[in-house]
Amino acid sequence: MATDSDAEAPHNNFDTILVLDFGSQTSHLILRRLRALSVYAEMLPCTTKLADLTWKPKGIILSGGPSSVYDEGSPHVDPTVFELGVPILGICYGCQELAWQINSANVARGEAREYGHADVTIHKVDSHVDRLFAGLGETMHAYMSHFDKLVCLPEGFTVIAKTANSEFAGIAHQKKSIFGVQFHPELEHTPQGSELLRNFSVDICGAQPNWVMSDFIEQEITRIRHLVGDKAQVIGAVSGGVDSTVAAKLMKEAIGDRFHAILVDNGLMRLNECEQVKETLREHLRINLTVVDGAKLFLSRLKGVREPEKKRKVIGETFIDLFEQEAIRIENEAKDTPNAGKVSWFLQGTLYPDVIESLSFKGPSATIKTHHNVGGLPKRMMDGQGLRLLEPLRELFKDEVRALGRRLQIHDDLVMRHPSPGPGIGVRILGEVTVKRADIVRKADHIFLSMIREAGIYNEISQAFAGLDTNKAVGVMGDTRVYGYIIILRAVTTKDFMSAEPYEFPFALLKAMARRIVNEVDGVSRVTYDL
Repeated sequence: MATDSDAEAPHNNFDTILVLDFGSQTSHLILRRLRALSVYAEMLPCTTKLADLTWKPKGIILSGGPSSVYDEGSPHVDPTVFELGVPILGICYGCQELAWQINSANVARGEAREYGHADVTIHKVDSHVDRLFAGLGETMHAYMSHFDKLVCLPEGFTVIAKTANSEFAGIAHQKKSIFGVQFHPELEHTPQGSELLRNFSVDICGAQPNWVMSDFIEQEITRIRHLVGDKAQVIGAVSGGVDSTVAAKLMKEAIGDRFHAILVDNGLMRLNECEQVKETLREHLRINLTVVDGAKLFLSRLKGVREPEKKRKVIGETFIDLFEQEAIRIENEAKDTPNAGKVSWFLQGTLYPDVIESLSFKGPSATIKTHHNVGGLPKRMMDGQGLRLLEPLRELFKDEVRALGRRLQIHDDLVMRHPSPGPGIGVRILGEVTVKRADIVRKADHIFLSMIREAGIYNEISQAFAGLDTNKAVGVMGDTRVYGYIIILRAVTTKDFMSAEPYEFPFALLKAMARRIVNEVDGVSRVTYDL
């Protein structure tokens, strides 16, 4: 599929730090910390060839990773990174990579793993190498997570920080702007981590901290108008969630009624969700909306499909089939309208975590799951036929999308709405999807969310939902043996939707939730809470 990703992107409008990912579970947090400092950052696999970049970063950060640099098959950065002439910061594995590139003997397994809190002693050397730790005092608390470490100081470098177990916890090149730290400044457990990243990105790299949402909106609207032109029509998937709603509102601002929002009722939506979406988009946001009834088609195609990844593919392909049919209808209806253009673009509310989770390359990372709006598109569209893909939120995290929504004056109830996956209830049923099973999940989910709202804790939770285990469990109701499905409740808190912790409900509330679900939803005999 043709996309807008090669067109004018944020890195062409904002000074950008490039994070090269070696597979760390916290690589994305480097971006979040930088963006919180108003410094724009993007992440690419560590295997990226710098010659393939169409833009030049202001600086490069090498992330941590789970491998050992000295092992056969371990990932290594493109050596031309060090010839680009921009400042470089290596974090944990990235620091070891800097040293290994100079001499493989510089890195080895430590006598003991250093994991958790550590006190870092900062060494003052001269004005050039002291810039990374400028203003941080003589000591700082930091978070360590490593077994390997530098055992020799790389040629041309000097020591700028130590811990009790790491004599080279911070290093700096004596002439070039190349730095390495063994600890993780991106984690909240390193309280002064943001200051260190600001020193690197702003003071050393010279990146302007000008990543602000109002500028992004203005530039994105201008970019969309340039891409789409004066006549072309755009269709877009909407679900009522914050991502698709914000994307739709942005398109409405950019091209007006030439944007056609399409809501597909796939039979897998939450209770009353379709009616709520229609009211929000049509009446409150004045967005041009069409509702397509695709429930029978989706359920027929999902018959006998049990594997989650295949469900995502089936649902993604069925979505696109219906969208393409709708594009033809819109074009036919517009033939008699003066100056009406063809439907040329397809809008999706893809976010950066969707892209990261679907990223797979020969190296440390692996696909966590295929998102229907990243990896579930039919091959005919990926080959460049049909519609071109427009993803205005592709570089944003969830909290940034919510900030964008508020800037666009979308009501806070919608902005804070818990996300639901594009495939809907289909991927919240373990096993085959049937009408009966979908109805059970829908009712249980409604009770769960209603009780969360009634308890006044909805906004404390980032995402909550009910799932269905199609295995059955024995229970007793009154004097009767019952044999029913198992409902799985999940509620998590997260800042970036990349990692999460279970929400700690009062036990009395959990019991009340379970009691209502078992009593009110036919076919359920057991409720569990997923930690």
